[in-house]
Amino acid sequence: MSGKVFMLMTDLPGRPVVVLKADPDNAAALREQHADITPGYHMNKKHWITLEGGGTVDEKLVKQLVTDSYRLVADALPKSKQP
Repeated sequence: MSGKVFMLMTDLPGRPVVVLKADPDNAAALREQHADITPGYHMNKKHWITLEGGGTVDEKLVKQLVTDSYRLVADALPKSKQP
């Protein structure tokens, strides 16, 4: 998507994680509500979140957060570069 990133997958010691862009207000609320959602690993902690599998993060929430992340990045692109 025009060289922009909306999702990263990596391994922290012993566990796979996904890093996603998030609206700053939503990111703060998500971190408060879910122990498995933490500030973005090696990213801007205000705009990115890290998800760990299991626990309080179900498949529906993951799908929604991935979609939201994609839209945040896509909507910030110039109209001519938006998918």
